[in-house]
Amino acid sequence: MWKQYVNASSIDEVVNVLSQKKASARVVAGATDLILEMERGVRKGIETLVDISRIPGLDIISLDEDGWIHLGANVTHNHCVASALLREYAYPLVRAAWEVGSPQIRNRGTVAGNLITASPANDTISPLMALGAQVTLVSARGSREVALQDFYTGVRKTVMAEDELLTDISFPALKMNQRGTFIKYALRRAQAISLLNITLILSFDQDKISSASITLGAVAPTIIHAVAAEKYLIGQALLQDVIETAAEMTQQAARPISDVRSSKTYRESMVRVMMRRGLQSLAARSEKADLPAAPILLWGKSNHIVEEPTPSSTIIGGGRIATRINGIPYEFSTGQDKTLLRLLREDAHLVGTKEGCAEGECGACTVYLDGVAVMACMVPAPRAHNAEIVTIEGISGEGELHPVQQAFIEAGAVQCGYCTPGFVMSAAKLLEERENPTKNEIQQAITGNLCRCTGYYKIVEAIDRAAHHQEGG
Repeated sequence: MWKQYVNASSIDEVVNVLSQKKASARVVAGATDLILEMERGVRKGIETLVDISRIPGLDIISLDEDGWIHLGANVTHNHCVASALLREYAYPLVRAAWEVGSPQIRNRGTVAGNLITASPANDTISPLMALGAQVTLVSARGSREVALQDFYTGVRKTVMAEDELLTDISFPALKMNQRGTFIKYALRRAQAISLLNITLILSFDQDKISSASITLGAVAPTIIHAVAAEKYLIGQALLQDVIETAAEMTQQAARPISDVRSSKTYRESMVRVMMRRGLQSLAARSEKADLPAAPILLWGKSNHIVEEPTPSSTIIGGGRIATRINGIPYEFSTGQDKTLLRLLREDAHLVGTKEGCAEGECGACTVYLDGVAVMACMVPAPRAHNAEIVTIEGISGEGELHPVQQAFIEAGAVQCGYCTPGFVMSAAKLLEERENPTKNEIQQAITGNLCRCTGYYKIVEAIDRAAHHQEGG
């Protein structure tokens, strides 16, 4: 799919490559959108991928002395979900990040990538727009800051030049008198694109609203503000009649289309419903009630922050991918233009990792990349260079099944077995992260894994059984 892959070790290296390659190069961190676009032929003419995922310092979330929060270009959705700083000062962004994909996708997909893809249905754009965010763009020509509201020019179109790298997302932290939430409406509880999403951020002067920011996603070519509703709410208390009027005014601001997922009329109606629910939750101060205090990340026990640079490398056709899989050194002179899934199956001949959807939906290809659970179909194979990978073949000890594997047998959780490796990998990482998970936490951990044979009851039972065996052991 690509001819050259650069594992970059510094921002300077990235901007130098971009200045030379321009339109034929793309920056990747998670690559969860770009790989699909390239495989489907949506993105053509890309010959060089520049991987920034191992540049230190770009996966940091920080608060500066002026009260602004900064997200580096490698901050993933799960970094946001796990951040105590964001939970306190930017809750709508945390909620939006939690709604993205599955744990495996949230471990790879970055907020910066979500912004750059520029789909109006992308979940993190709406809260960042409501928060008044700006982005920093760097090139060999210098750097510039662009307000997020000026960043988009249309569907999947931004003001970024071909040679620019987004290095930072920043926005003012919410103050003590501000509260907000993010509401997503989709066809499934997980792994679903927004039919619409709404972000609400309200400032209060005692019980009266002093300012309001309301942004709508998936109901117009770009994220839009419900300006009339914002103005109406100023000076009002969150009483039921005010909530109803604001919900109707927000509905009038929407400009949705009909597509395969929803009709225009249905989207318009649901804007009113979801706006009402969001305002009611803020009125009741219950907006954080259903977000887990300690969400499942499938990280294991590490925070997975990159602290030291990885040596720079450029991998081209015929180049070398040196990696460790299941603790064994591997060196490949093929597979440079593949996904990690195909490298494992076709070049390493480790066929336990299955290809189901090849779109990051089914979880059958779940592996551990540098300690975190990811979907191998969404990872470029050259990212394996100097990395540690664990597949289903490496999950068990010498001569013994992993407790999760044994529990799947005892509980009868295997039918056709095709999806089982992915479930086992997710469950094993869950038990590394949480010794005695609740049923809800087990369900969170497997939201990225699909099984077409069962109703999941036996799978959940097996994971619970493995946890109790582990605890007893």
